[in-house]
Parts: sequence; structure tokens; C-alpha cells
Amino acid sequence: MSSKEAPDRNLAMELVRVTEAAALAAGRWVGRGDKNSGDGAAVDAMRELLSTVSMRGTVVIGEGEKDEAPMLYNGEVVGNGEGPEVDVAVDPIDGTTLMAEGRPNSIAVIAVSERGTMFDPSAVFYMNKIAVGPAAKGAIDIDQSVEWNINSVAAAKGIDVADLTVVVLDRPRHAELISEIREAGAKIRLISDGDVAGAIAAAGDYSTVDMLMGIGGTPEGIISAVAMKCMGGEIQGKLWPKDEAERQKALDAGHDLDRVLTNDILVSGENSFFCATGVTNGDMLRGVTYRPNGATTRSLVMRSKSGTVRTVEAVHQTSKLREFARIDV
Repeated sequence: MSSKEAPDRNLAMELVRVTEAAALAAGRWVGRGDKNSGDGAAVDAMRELLSTVSMRGTVVIGEGEKDEAPMLYNGEVVGNGEGPEVDVAVDPIDGTTLMAEGRPNSIAVIAVSERGTMFDPSAVFYMNKIAVGPAAKGAIDIDQSVEWNINSVAAAKGIDVADLTVVVLDRPRHAELISEIREAGAKIRLISDGDVAGAIAAAGDYSTVDMLMGIGGTPEGIISAVAMKCMGGEIQGKLWPKDEAERQKALDAGHDLDRVLTNDILVSGENSFFCATGVTNGDMLRGVTYRPNGATTRSLVMRSKSGTVRTVEAVHQTSKLREFARIDV
């Protein structure tokens, strides 16, 4: 096949098998207090299934450089070597602590777009973000104040500010942001981890969350941007170096730290795919449930080109998983 071949329309349905496998492998570690073992199991399962997907993928958002991470590392080639050339962003478990503690909203995630279309953060690990759903697209501006954004989103959605809910990671760095949100009159939902799920919740009709604000991971921001493209929402971000050394590294790499990173900058492709499978129960998806001879998973499968968002509930037979996918559940 030509190297210029675009991602096929059914690629998302292949990719959901990858997040299902990761969730199934991690599901056995829910509530056991060992996030590294759960994450490792998810990575191993994800790599195993990625090798069966018809694509020539390069991991651009992964676990770090090869020498630093024995997992799905940046630059790793994945897929079966056939089909389209694509960028791949993976978060085998978004919310490893949530998984380990048995808390809601832990998910297995993968995002794919045409080769060369995902933003390279150059080892700047954090990003200031704001994300909303379709009803408030065009109503946010990360350069404006918190109060301005809250009032603008409330007006766009036709609701009172007092009825608007902002999801924020519960971190000391967000003390001032939390204060400003409350002073503006809006409500807050604090989450301990998992801001990909938080961004998707802000974009989904099923959720009572209206927007996400605050500083979280840059990889999660890029993965969320794929979801926003598929769902018709919007994310804006700015790189947020955590210290002077990281700031200098960003400047040396040519980054403008004042630049607003929009959806189309974070993911410039027009044919992107996003898949997530629940590990623990959450607002977006139910987690893995087990029965004597297998397990059930629930997933979201999205494609930006068509704007299609599918929910997939799958029943897996233990014997078949072990035989054909080499996944021990």
C-alpha cells in the first residue's frame, strides 16, 4: 500500500480492541494499591494488540524516551506494518492512582491521527488547559480571566453561572484557580487524577460538567484534543514548564510559551481516532466487570472525519482471550 494512504474508516474499530485489552489486563489490579503493576499489565496488553492493527504507527505521545522507559516509548513503531502511516498517542491507564485505589474514572486510552499531525511538546510535561463541549465552542479564550471564561461559557450554553460546573485537578497549584472559580459564582468538581476523562466529560451531553480548567499533563492535553475534534468540542492550552530547566529546554526547542495551542495545533489532522475503555466505573464509562467465564467492557469509539461517537459494550470469553490475544484476565 502507498505510504500516502489515509487512515481507513474502520481503523477505530480495530483500535478499540487495544483499549479493551489494556482495561481487561488492568482490571484485575483495581483497588489493590499497586498502580505500577496495573499500569504495566495494561502496557503489555496494549502492545500485544497494537501489533495486530493494520497501520504503520509511531508512538509520539508515550512513556518517554526508549532509554528511560521500558514501556510504550516515544518513537516506538507499532502496528502490523501494513496500512496507513499514523501518529499514535497512548495512555494505557489515564488515572493509575484511581485504578489502584478503586476510585471512579480510570480509563485506558489511545488516539491516532495522520503521520506528522500531533504536536511535539519537546519534554514540557505540563500544560495549562481549558476545554468545553460543542455548545461553548468559540466561547473560550485562555488569555482571558477565569471570570470572563465562566461568564462566556454560561452565556453560550444558556445557563446561569451558578449552574455551571468546572472540573479541576485537585492540586496545590490550583488554589488560586479554585478561589477565582468560586468568586465568579460557578461550581467546582475536584478530581484527583484523570484529566482526559475530565475533558471528555466537559464535552459530553451525558455529563453535568461544563468545562475543564487548570494545569495537567501535556500528553493528556494532546490526547484530549483528538477527543475534542471527534466530539465537536474545543480545547486551548499553553505550555507550562515546571521549573527553569524545563523552561529553558522549551525555549531551546523553539517553543513560544505565550502561544495559544488550539485544537488544530495540538492535532492538525482531519482524520483522527479516539478510543477509551473504562477500567473503573465513572461518569463516562462503566468499568470492567467479571463473570466466571469472562468479562464485559464498555468503550467509547470516535472518529473526527465523520463526527461519529460510538459506545461499544463487549463480552469477552476468558479462554478465547488467552488463546488468541494472549491476555490473561
